[in-house]
Amino acid sequence: MYPILLKIGSFRLYSYGFFIFIGFFFGAIISIYKVRRLGIRIAFENVAELFFYSVISAILGARILFVVVNLSLFRKNPLQIFKLWDGGLVLYGGLIPAAVIAIFYMKWYRLPYWKLADIVSPSIALALFWGKIGCFSAGCCYGKETSLPWRIVFRNPDSLARLNISLHPVQLYEAMLGLALFFYLTIKEKKKVFDGQIFFLLILLYSIVRFFLEIFRGDPRGFLIGNILSISQGIGIILMIISIVMLSFLKKTFIK
Repeated sequence: MYPILLKIGSFRLYSYGFFIFIGFFFGAIISIYKVRRLGIRIAFENVAELFFYSVISAILGARILFVVVNLSLFRKNPLQIFKLWDGGLVLYGGLIPAAVIAIFYMKWYRLPYWKLADIVSPSIALALFWGKIGCFSAGCCYGKETSLPWRIVFRNPDSLARLNISLHPVQLYEAMLGLALFFYLTIKEKKKVFDGQIFFLLILLYSIVRFFLEIFRGDPRGFLIGNILSISQGIGIILMIISIVMLSFLKKTFIK
């Protein structure tokens, strides 16, 4: 679609990076607002550090997994690894290390990590929405060929998608999923029973829907079992199991 939003001389504003920034920015604003509204005592420097470490670990993890899965694309030109503005992040690769880093940070400073995880979960879903709009604009994470009425065709030569072919707009499918999760979790947050519930609901629901969305993906992304189970589907199955176990464990802990 529009991989480059703005050109001024040698300056390029890439849509992929722009929309990812928008997602992180609004996610951070909403999360900080909710922390203040709920009266959770946390120093601003802790909020800033937590956000910084989470974002950095998410971007690095997401890029590393993308490179590992698509190693053949970078062997001839390793410098392409650093061109994040061209697209190429795997959500699971970013979500897992960011969650681990955030939890360790909050435990170190004795912050209520499950409560804070619930607060940021809707923002993660909103960031997913904006991130996938960026994917759609750049043409990465494109879908398989289709003749459905809502098919899309990428014609911009700067796009990462296959050009001049009718494809599933799978990036928009996932963007709508992210937006739906944002509203659902925002409503559910007001009725939650125990801390950690919203966070693991996010992981569970996203993993389930992402598992089926992988069926419509047409970009090279690595497979575990021939061309049957993708790496993202394999990770999704593991996260589904972990989420169900943790939801059950935290609920029992709360009841006691």
